[in-house]
Parts: sequence; structure tokens; C-alpha cells
Amino acid sequence: MGETERPYDVVVLGGGSGGYACALRAAQLGLRVALIERDKLGGTCLHRGCIPTKALLHAAEVADTARDGRRFGVNSSVDSIDLPAVLRYQQGVVSRLHKGLQGLVSAATIDYVEGTGLLTSPTSVQVGDRTLSGRHLVLATGSQARTLPGLDIGGRIVTSDEALRLTKLPASVIVLGGGVIGVEFASIFRSFGATVTVVEALPRLVPAEDEAISKALERAFRKRGITCRTGARFAAAAPDETSVTLTLDGGETLSAELLLVAVGRGPVTEGMGFESAGIVTDRGFVPTDERLRTNVAGVYAVGDIVPGLQLAHRGFAHGVFVAEDIAGFAPAPVLDGGIPKVTYCDPEIASVGLTETQARERHGEIATYEYNLGGNGKSQILGTAGFVKLVRAVEGPIVGVHMIGARMGEQVGEAQLIVGWEATPEDVAPLVHAHPTQNEALGEAHLALAGKPLHAHA
Repeated sequence: MGETERPYDVVVLGGGSGGYACALRAAQLGLRVALIERDKLGGTCLHRGCIPTKALLHAAEVADTARDGRRFGVNSSVDSIDLPAVLRYQQGVVSRLHKGLQGLVSAATIDYVEGTGLLTSPTSVQVGDRTLSGRHLVLATGSQARTLPGLDIGGRIVTSDEALRLTKLPASVIVLGGGVIGVEFASIFRSFGATVTVVEALPRLVPAEDEAISKALERAFRKRGITCRTGARFAAAAPDETSVTLTLDGGETLSAELLLVAVGRGPVTEGMGFESAGIVTDRGFVPTDERLRTNVAGVYAVGDIVPGLQLAHRGFAHGVFVAEDIAGFAPAPVLDGGIPKVTYCDPEIASVGLTETQARERHGEIATYEYNLGGNGKSQILGTAGFVKLVRAVEGPIVGVHMIGARMGEQVGEAQLIVGWEATPEDVAPLVHAHPTQNEALGEAHLALAGKPLHAHA
């Protein structure tokens, strides 16, 4: 073990979304910062999650657009999917972003340390023969794909990590898990021509979303030829040379060339010295207070290891918040209820705030309104179906916005402002939304809920 070096103001363990955001902001604020990463700067989001997955989803969208060209008078078709070429495109995107991020960190006054960090005390981290100590430690070690007991990953049984590296398209896929990751990959594989079955143990797909969104997604998936088996629990899986047989509770079996396990992500905290440093964990997660402080003074946790939403932009916000808190700026806490969510399947899902069920539990009397995209000019041009659903406390603010349809993720920024500022329908109704845009759908929904619909029925 090497000698302990001069203390930093902040030592960040993990160079993913939360970790590098914290390091960059802390350096901007004049703090002395060390950032430790054992793999690649950018973490899961950049290399095994958000970016490579969405690149595949865009390639899938291009395939669908070409396949559907005659609908718009364009005689286009898809001869085949060149998966190695798709992966080159995907990795080109990742590489460019990775180089840009490396440049940002290199230009900042950050001591970037490559290697595996081990906490040796609440103020120090061992990396190889170096001991880095800091007045504050920030734990940002991220998450990894989960599996189920008795379900071994390998060969024809893969997680999202392996699915991103496939060089041959399977003819058929079973997706075990109907949450965000599951429905995104189901959408990709179907667009690339595979037969897809989604198996979800809970009663509906994307169970964290509003129930109306789940129903609409299931209808859209059926229309696309994706089979959805909800309320179906895994019992066993048996791979052979050509297929995987999935057995459900009750004995029913399903077979496909590939089984994608998409049952969520777990925290990466084991074996890193957290417990020996006195940091409390709960099933691997690190509980914090609203200011992201752990039970140990001077130690913070950010991103996916903190119980709650596992989203890259939550990690960014956590990292910036902690840096500013350490610097004495007293920023407002990052609350999960105000964080927007987007699921990039086809059709796309975007939401922020409370579902209808949650709003009834919290506010009692509520009002809702669904504006159908059939009345939106740009959505008709795009050929998409879906809706914008508003949830408000009666005589009060909008507390939830839920959207499904092509490109709805691009509308969630205004939705977040509406919910975050506790705007009422009457506050939003006077705002002018450009025509023809899908953004008008938000305006029309608020006009209707305010009692003065224009292109909709009250």
C-alpha cells in the first residue's frame, strides 16, 4: 500500500453519469477533485445503456420507416438488416461521445484515476498502490443487469449487455420482463424482423407507468405482431444448441432462438468496502437522506445505487447537486417525483409526475383528460397514434402528464416544467404552441381541461 496523498476536497468513486457530473461541477466550483473509474469514463449509460440502446432503436425506426414507405407514397423497402454495420454505426456514436467526455474531464482540473477503488475508511479509497483521501467521498458505482435465481446468463440466454453486442439477428426472441428495458428491446428485435414474445410477471407492461399507457402500449404491440404475456411468472429456462425453452409457472412452455433477460438492474456495491467503512446498505442499495448523504458524515451517494428511479439524467442531477452542496451553495434537493421518464419503444412513452392512481391516493379528488393524437396535425402527418393524458388535483395544479406516440419523448420537457412549476390548466392554456407540431397536443389538452377546447371535445 502506497503512502496517503494530500487530501482532495472530493473523491468520486465511479465515472458514470452521476460520478463524472459531480466531478465536473465540483472542479468548476474550484474544488480539488479525484475521479476514479475501473472501466470506461461514461459508465453504463454511454457504453452499455442509454446511448448504444437508443442508437439501435433509431436504426430500428429507420427500418420501419423504409418498410412502411408506400404508406406515404415512397416505394421503399428493407432488403435485410446488416447487423455488423448497425453496430459500427452504434459504436461510432458511442466513440464520439466518449472522446468528447474524455476531453471535458481532461480540460478540467480533475485527477482522473483508472482502476478499481476500495474504501479503506470513510475518507479514503485505495486504487492499486495509491491511497486517495478526501474531505468528502461520493459513491457513484452504478448498476448492472440482474437475473433471476436459477437463470444463468450465457449462450442463448442474454441480458441487455450481451444483446448490444449480437452480430447475428435471431429469428425469434423471448423477452423476460416488460419494463423499460424489456419493451425497448422487444421493439428493436421486432423492427429488425424477429418474432417477439414479451413475458411479464405483473399484470401489465411498463407497470410503473399510468395504467392507460400500459393498455395503449399492449394494443400497439399486438398491432405490430409482438405477443405480450402478462401475469406470467418464470419457472425455468433450458437452452440447447438451437433454442431456449422457457417454462412458466403452471407448466406452459415457450421456445425461441434467444432469451433476453430484462428483469431490472441491481446496484454495484458488493466488495467495495462500503460496509467496512460503516456505510449502511439495503439489498445492495445505499440509502440516503434527501440531500444524498449516507449514514456516514462526509459520504454521499448518487445515481443508480440510491433507491429510486434508475435514470441517467437523475444521476446527472444528483452529481451536480452533491457538488454544489459540498461547495456550500445549498441547492434544492432532487426529487424523483419531478424527474421525467422516457421509454424509447415504438410507440414512445413519456411521463412526469403522478399516475392517476397515485394522484387519487395523494389528492383524493382529481380530474383527468386524454387528448387523442388523432386530432393533432403533425401526428397525422407522421402516421402515429396515441394520446396526451393530464392528471390534476381538482381546482389545483397539474400533477401528472402521461404521453404515448411517436416522438413523445421530445414533449416531456414542457411537461416537466408544467408539473414542476405546479401550473394549472388555466396557466398553460394561454401559451401559444407552434403549428403544426406535436407540441400542440399538450396545449390542446390543457385548453380542454381548462374548459375551452379548440380542436377537441371537452
